[in-house]
Amino acid sequence: MEWFEALGLLIGTIMLLMALGMPVALAFLAANIVGAWVFMGGERGVVQLLNNGWGALTSFALVPIPLFLLMGELFFHTGLGGRMFSAIDRLLGKLPGRLSYVTVLGGTGFSTLSGSSMGSTALLGSLMVPEMNKRGYKSHMSIGPILGTGGLAIIIPPSALAVLLATLAQIDVGALLIAGVIPGLILAGFYLATIYLQTRLDPEAAPPYEVDDRTMGEKLALLLRDVVPMIGLMVVIVAMMIGGIVTPSEAAAFGALGVIILAVFYRCLTWAALRASVRGTLRVTLMAYLIVFGSATFSQLLAFSGASRGLIDWATGFELAPVVMLLVMFGVLLILGMFMEQISMMLLTVPIFFPLATQLGYDPIWFGLIMLLALEISFTTPPFGLLLFVMKGVAPEGTTMREIYLAAIPFILCSLAVVALLILMPGLALWLAYL
Repeated sequence: MEWFEALGLLIGTIMLLMALGMPVALAFLAANIVGAWVFMGGERGVVQLLNNGWGALTSFALVPIPLFLLMGELFFHTGLGGRMFSAIDRLLGKLPGRLSYVTVLGGTGFSTLSGSSMGSTALLGSLMVPEMNKRGYKSHMSIGPILGTGGLAIIIPPSALAVLLATLAQIDVGALLIAGVIPGLILAGFYLATIYLQTRLDPEAAPPYEVDDRTMGEKLALLLRDVVPMIGLMVVIVAMMIGGIVTPSEAAAFGALGVIILAVFYRCLTWAALRASVRGTLRVTLMAYLIVFGSATFSQLLAFSGASRGLIDWATGFELAPVVMLLVMFGVLLILGMFMEQISMMLLTVPIFFPLATQLGYDPIWFGLIMLLALEISFTTPPFGLLLFVMKGVAPEGTTMREIYLAAIPFILCSLAVVALLILMPGLALWLAYL
């Protein structure tokens, strides 16, 4: 069987099963069994493939995933996230567009820990948009920052999705997490600058309203009590990884323990919150482990059937410049993001794109960061980005898709600007990663 026939059989089976409504992880597992039967000698090949897949689940690199997820679940269910949102809101006082800034700053903290762009968009959309509309904010000032926070959340550590990508691509988890720090801060600066420019160009987009005046001492107390401990926990985790004091797995464990200690200190750790957090963590972890199992076996089948080698030879045979091939892969991710969620896209593309990127001479950590940004941008790309429809579902009645599209565009441009900077200056990502 030719390589393109093997590739068509594997991907075609996956797409067919997904179209029939089968869950992504199970669709990959079923397609892998079919592929093993065809390419690896029937029943013995299936047994060998499944044994290899179980071996992938024993990787120590997977440990941070449930711990980072538990950290985020506790942050949400104990109410610590709500305290941070409320404190940032009060600290900004009468700053024009302050609720938009609150959305970016507080939303990034929440969605970074939660690891779910769709979940954080749904939460922030239902929580912040009605409040901003009540204050007279125009739709692009309320909806745009929420759609933008996902791009920030996915690259600033701790990011469960980054851990999953590094595991699937078999690259250094800690290096990929650390590589996102500087680009993430740059992207945050772009977002804040965008909001500032929007309020300067159109002051009526975020009309001022009366707020309680607070003394500098009150603001300082609020900052130290409700913001510094939560933000400080994330800063300490990142600093320990950068300094080589802890591994990503140990950092995740310290993070989860830190949130528990903070919840005890604030007297908001209840059995109900703990049960809900553990239940949510187990549900997502099981899905993530099934995905790792399916991806590991899928990668082996691509290699065994000759599909990956044939595809790489075909792609490099055009003799296109490496940057053109990079843009082609980036474009493929943007298109896929209009129809699929991030984890499905990773399962389909990581086994193909990472060997190709290595063949083109790209650093795998740098390429991993580019891929993370592409995954998130694709979620908000009009007309079919999935987060656009999530926002439509939680936005107040009367919000049109056109308003959502227009609100997303400035923040998409910010993310694209960061991608361009990373292409021009790879050191922005690699300097801390290889420090």
